[in-house]
Amino acid sequence: MVKRLLVLVVALTVAALVAGCGESGGSGSSESKTLTLGVAGGWTENEAIANLTKVVLEEDLGYQEVETKVLDLGLVFEGVAGGDLQAFQDVWLPNHQQQMAEVEGDVEHLPSWYEGQTTFGLAVPDYMADTKSIADLNESGAERIIGIEPGAVITTKIDENVIPDYNLTLEHEPSSTQAMLAEVERLYNDKEPFVFPPWCPNPMCGHVEGIFPTKEYGGLYDFHYLEDPKNSLGNLDQPAKISSIVHEDLPEDDPVAYAFVKTIKMNAEELVSLEDEISKAGDPVEGSKAWLEDNHDVVQPAIDAAKQAQES
Repeated sequence: MVKRLLVLVVALTVAALVAGCGESGGSGSSESKTLTLGVAGGWTENEAIANLTKVVLEEDLGYQEVETKVLDLGLVFEGVAGGDLQAFQDVWLPNHQQQMAEVEGDVEHLPSWYEGQTTFGLAVPDYMADTKSIADLNESGAERIIGIEPGAVITTKIDENVIPDYNLTLEHEPSSTQAMLAEVERLYNDKEPFVFPPWCPNPMCGHVEGIFPTKEYGGLYDFHYLEDPKNSLGNLDQPAKISSIVHEDLPEDDPVAYAFVKTIKMNAEELVSLEDEISKAGDPVEGSKAWLEDNHDVVQPAIDAAKQAQES
């Protein structure tokens, strides 16, 4: 009798373990799920959308942990392709065509989640009113191009194309987005001449060619992009679509996260206000939580899609 009871207990234990393993699969409960999102270092819109996704998946969809891993751009693409990262939500096309070409067989490219218009390129503050073109820079009074991360596409373009094509005497100083913004703030407040590579949507954007009026978006700086008659920047200064890539197995392995990332949409005002909340909070998670208090309706359609995937 004792032996039979022992066999029964062992059998029930094994069955429970098997059932538990089954629940952690792609279509089971999300309570034990984890996810890793790639973030390109220093990109404020990427930090914003990734941490918003983290907070919603953990608080609304029951994920145990969603990690955001900050890496250089090339490593982010490689990470998603290799499966170490499940998603990257800041693909700018056509800007990232080369990176996409290297991984397109291993990732799924999702439709654009950003519904506004982007701008990018080399710019100067509006008080440098006579400087309209990159060709004007040697006579502009500016001595420096305040750059961003060394791994950024525009950093390479400035070094390999812009400076030699225009015979510029300005010093290019790549650093980080945070360092660039700190130096831009100092120079802008002192009305000193300088060049930098801003992108919008971003809290730095004030009035930009009528696209981002200061009164609506509360931008920090009024600037204008420089003409590029030699096309040294290629397509970087063209309007881009901001979208996401996910590892090719994510739809099957984690349909809940896949549905959320695929469905979320934001416009310029929503994204910039999220970035502002993160900046005020000094922490991307706390800033995302604060933003959600008044903007939960923005992400509700994506939550509904994820819950539907959760139930199927």
